[in-house]
Amino acid sequence: MGYYDDHYTNPEPSRRSGGRHGGPGWFWSGFLGAIVGIVVCFIVSPFLASKGWLPTYNNEAGTTQTGPVINKRINTDVTTAVTKAVDKVSPAVVAVINLQQANFFDNQYTESGIGSGIIYKKSGDYAYVVTNNHVVEGASKIEVRFDDEKKVNAELLGRDSLYDLAVLKIPAKYVKTVAQFGNSDNLKRGEPVIAIGNPLGFSGSVTEGIVSSKNRMIERQVQTSGGQVDYNAQVLQTDAAINPGNSGGALVNLDGDVVGINSLKISDSDVEGIGFAIPINIAIPVIQKLEADGKVERPYIGISFVGLDELPSNYAQQLNIPRNLKTGLVVTQVGSGSPAQRAGIKEGDIIVSVNGHQIQDSVDFSTYLYTNLKVGQTVKVTLYRDGNKRTLDLTLGGKVFS
Repeated sequence: MGYYDDHYTNPEPSRRSGGRHGGPGWFWSGFLGAIVGIVVCFIVSPFLASKGWLPTYNNEAGTTQTGPVINKRINTDVTTAVTKAVDKVSPAVVAVINLQQANFFDNQYTESGIGSGIIYKKSGDYAYVVTNNHVVEGASKIEVRFDDEKKVNAELLGRDSLYDLAVLKIPAKYVKTVAQFGNSDNLKRGEPVIAIGNPLGFSGSVTEGIVSSKNRMIERQVQTSGGQVDYNAQVLQTDAAINPGNSGGALVNLDGDVVGINSLKISDSDVEGIGFAIPINIAIPVIQKLEADGKVERPYIGISFVGLDELPSNYAQQLNIPRNLKTGLVVTQVGSGSPAQRAGIKEGDIIVSVNGHQIQDSVDFSTYLYTNLKVGQTVKVTLYRDGNKRTLDLTLGGKVFS
């Protein structure tokens, strides 16, 4: 069965006539064998070394020796593009702590959540941090923790729920490093990227992966101050591990430049390696507006609607919808004094295009409105009313989604 004893005993030597086994002959045979072995080793070793069959190593004097290395300490200095990028940007990646007040009458705060942020600017007495809106949402107080564990209070300058971004202001005297923004448009699929943040509160964690897609569109449902908004968000897809707490942290290239702001992941148990970041080129205009104005105004029409494909069949006859019309938005409500009302849009109208862009569904409409049009811009809205096609001029209003 292969059992082992836990101690070793030496058996009694066997007896032969004429004395103990081995005697003086055994000693001299062993001694001569050892001498022969040493001589052979000296003769053969140079030959084996010349063939490269013995390892070589540098001794403490700096000369090269041949032979096995026993109990030799090897000091290795590993420096790669990844370690250089991490060293460059990681001091600028901080923890962002969401604190909420227990009740109105005391000054006690409890930690509600923790995410990450990126110090992107230092000017005068202040430095500026960008993070995700969902990291600071509902906070009574916000703290920023540096990589040396120093904590400071942060002021929330502004936030935008639609693009899930927020900007904080902190004292500049504690800031050692400011991150540099790169160009997310120049990324290539398969290019190495590094995610730096505070997953599960572990400060300065680093994961490595590649850009899986630089132009992925994912449908998002965002609850804003103006109600729920459904739209397609452009994101970077990466297989670098992104976990709770990474939100708001940096996705950097091998130059150590920030190319994305880590935002979300697919958390299905059957899914691995699918995380998303806001491309920095999309984030920069929003960051600048939040820093300067504390808000981002976006185009506003002032209607409620449903997709044509969502309309019950009996309503199609009531609205006299052309049979060949398959896509569009059915206006269900027009806001009083809204840009839509001023343009002459009415309930029951079926909007089919804006400025020549054919509207597929409600998500397509919201995406086009928020990414391609501007506040104050006059656009042409093509619609059907009572089966007749019309085109109206509409000047877009502005609305803040906080």
